[in-house]
Amino acid sequence: MAAGTLYTYPENFRAAKALIAAQYAKTSVKLAPNFVFGETNKTKEFTDKFPSGKVPAFESNDGKCLQDSNAIAYFVADDQLRGKNEFDRAQILQWIGFAEGEVLPPVCAWVFPVIGILKNTGSNQEASQRAKEDMKAALTILNAHLLTRTYLVGERVTLADIVVACNLLNAYKYVLDPDYRKPFVNVNRWFNTLVNQREFKEVLGQVELCSKPAQIGAVKPAAQGKGKKEEKKQEKKSEKKQEKKQEAPEPEELEEEKPKKQEDPFAAMPKGTFDMDDFKRFYSNEEESKSIPYFWQKFDPENYSIWYCEYKYPEELAKVFMSCNLITGMFQRLDKMRKQAFASVCLFGEDNNSTISGVWVWRGQELAFPLSPDWQIDYESYDWKKLDASSEETKKLVEQYFSWTGTDKGGRKFNQGKVFK
Repeated sequence: MAAGTLYTYPENFRAAKALIAAQYAKTSVKLAPNFVFGETNKTKEFTDKFPSGKVPAFESNDGKCLQDSNAIAYFVADDQLRGKNEFDRAQILQWIGFAEGEVLPPVCAWVFPVIGILKNTGSNQEASQRAKEDMKAALTILNAHLLTRTYLVGERVTLADIVVACNLLNAYKYVLDPDYRKPFVNVNRWFNTLVNQREFKEVLGQVELCSKPAQIGAVKPAAQGKGKKEEKKQEKKSEKKQEKKQEAPEPEELEEEKPKKQEDPFAAMPKGTFDMDDFKRFYSNEEESKSIPYFWQKFDPENYSIWYCEYKYPEELAKVFMSCNLITGMFQRLDKMRKQAFASVCLFGEDNNSTISGVWVWRGQELAFPLSPDWQIDYESYDWKKLDASSEETKKLVEQYFSWTGTDKGGRKFNQGKVFK
């Protein structure tokens, strides 16, 4: 196992690649203690090992030294992350090249002036404008690729996902506001899936997406406009903060850094009489001949609603397993909605001729997804229709989808289904 020490400063997106890869591979990678950027990496001891003096830099426990974030991530990864066969490995390398050549340049040109890494000059403003168009081109390519895929290569996370996501990280945090990212539904879904996985969260914490784009120069460099003496003082303060961040936090600090508990968006709604957990247990343990009548016996139409959804782009669905991944990915991203919702979503048809549709039940009378930004990744890819709980048509739809039978509107036979509970 490629255990070792990583030299870097806090919140370095390049270093995050290796740290996230190590989380997935369960490789022991520790951060170098007392590392001060601009000092430690200028020492002879450091440059003897890492001649360029750049970080991140990695030294394995048996003395092997590496620079370059992608090389380090590859070294600490496992076979799953690197690719299980030659073609997968080639595709992963292809996406890493895309991340470095097509994604990172516009991210840097757009974001670095905003966060104060580059000075606010006329040429930077022009570069930022070009970067917005270049970024759109890169995201368009990613969006098309991810239309029928959960991950970039294969059915599990690989280095391709880690590297591309890390290179996009600062863009999603600082400049890709809701209007800009709205057309890129598949990329947004994929990015949110990744940053909410445990391995990403262990390294990045909770990633807050940009709500309003920061303007060039909005975040001033710490020492901007100060004299040399004051500038040195500010640098020392900054370095001490960096050093402190890399030291193991005290229990009190850990307590303060815990994310605030998010309020349940359904909390303000009347509870009603329908016990969602009770129905889910009954549905899981009984045949549909009993569970469907039980649903109608217990359902509270005053405080709960029933909705029909249909995937908008059936012509773009290819392999059945890929289409099923779309459903699974959506369910994963809606995990915090489970307590107040139930759904049966079905795939009808076969490879290159299929549709996705489903029946949902949740607390409240309005479309639930706008209640939380965390729930808005996938729902716009579907048409939604509120159903009349008292109509016979609705009762037939509920029976069909809860029992996984019948055909879709085009006569395609039921293939398989997934339940959100």
